[in-house]
Amino acid sequence: MKIIDDLYELYRNKLTGDEEDIDLLAFAFLEEMTREDLIKMIQDLNDQELYNLVGIYLIESLKGKFAQEEYGQGRASYNKQRHLH
Repeated sequence: MKIIDDLYELYRNKLTGDEEDIDLLAFAFLEEMTREDLIKMIQDLNDQELYNLVGIYLIESLKGKFAQEEYGQGRASYNKQRHLH
């Protein structure tokens, strides 16, 4: 996805690249986007990028659901809820 390459090039020497920096960068980017901007970005994705995007969303959402329901109590719980906008 071109926006990933652009953001990386813009901030690679300004941020450490740790999870906290990446979260802040992503949230700041999304706060500036409108619904129409996001739909346009999705329309511009190729098939593989779209599958990757939806796949990551599914995986992270399912992790959150299972963590909420306390499945896998022997494993580390993943309950990082992220609300955008």
